[in-house]
Amino acid sequence: MSTQTLTDPMPLAHEEPKNDAALKAKRGKLFAIFAMAVVGLGILYWAYVHFIAAQHVSTDNAYVGANVAQVTPLIGGPVREVLVDDAQRVKRGDILVRLDDTDARLALARAEAELALTERRVRGLLATDSGLGAQVTARAADQARAEARMVAAHADLAKAKIDLDRREALAASGSVSGDELTIARNAYSTATANLKVAQAENAQAQANRTSAVGSRDANRALIADAAPEANPEVLAARAARDQARVDLDRTVVRAPVDGIVSRRQVQVGQRVQAGATMMVVVPVQAAFVDANFKEGQLARVQPGQRVTLTSDLYGEDVEYHGRVIGFSGGTGAAFAVVPAQNATGNWIKVVQRLPVRITLDPKELAEHPLRVGLSMNATVDLSN
Repeated sequence: MSTQTLTDPMPLAHEEPKNDAALKAKRGKLFAIFAMAVVGLGILYWAYVHFIAAQHVSTDNAYVGANVAQVTPLIGGPVREVLVDDAQRVKRGDILVRLDDTDARLALARAEAELALTERRVRGLLATDSGLGAQVTARAADQARAEARMVAAHADLAKAKIDLDRREALAASGSVSGDELTIARNAYSTATANLKVAQAENAQAQANRTSAVGSRDANRALIADAAPEANPEVLAARAARDQARVDLDRTVVRAPVDGIVSRRQVQVGQRVQAGATMMVVVPVQAAFVDANFKEGQLARVQPGQRVTLTSDLYGEDVEYHGRVIGFSGGTGAAFAVVPAQNATGNWIKVVQRLPVRITLDPKELAEHPLRVGLSMNATVDLSN
């Protein structure tokens, strides 16, 4: 009897439904896990959006700025010496440029001489006052003598008139000779002339006294109610001297603030005009950030809110902390050289950006200095 090995197909038929069921169960389990993961991620995203992202607004359109100090001479003149160069750090009061001070020194010498001359002239006016007062007294005495002479002349004329009248009355009877009558008439004419002379002398004496009084009053008006040091002419001369001294001091141009020298445009020998920009000093220790947020991001941004910033210079490992201090008065488009005119042509709405000023921590700036114009990333915390 031969032995024959046969494969029983029935067990395989039973195993296939079991494998399909296990595979379906595994797929269902994986789908459930995937669904739970999706739901979990959705919940995490919702939580992030509502509890984290909704409490922050960010922009990478932010740049470092500073109130740059222009270095300009207050007087003109040739440049004698330039003591700094670009990228050099300076302190407030450090000498940057020296101008040739020859003209300024000469002007100061002239002003000092004019002041000394004016002071002497005023002291002379004070001394003249007493002399003019004496002249007024003398002219008053002259006027009194002239008045007395005029009175005497009146009396002589009256006597001469009486004598003449008497002799003319006696002349008809022959009691008076013709010579006596002539003498009386001559005496009357002389008395009349003497009276006129006395009147003229009195008028002249009065005019002299009036002139002396006027000279005295004019002199007193120049020195009235003021010591020599407070005299207006002396004050004007002293102000001119002080201005010349200030102009001499201004031949030395000093740094207005602490910072970094930039954009040096002055050279030795160059003749500069007052107000011409020679260089700028950038106060990097007082730098700030202007972050340009979209208008739709600013609904909840307020002054005083905390801001976290990073710089492209140092990367995300270095964070700066600041606060919002205010908003610009207009968008960048509004202050452009050629503002957009939306009332003409085909209009397309463009989302505007408003500059937000952010202060920085001075200690962090000292540890990691920034420069004007560097790019920053700013994130405002809206929760506070």
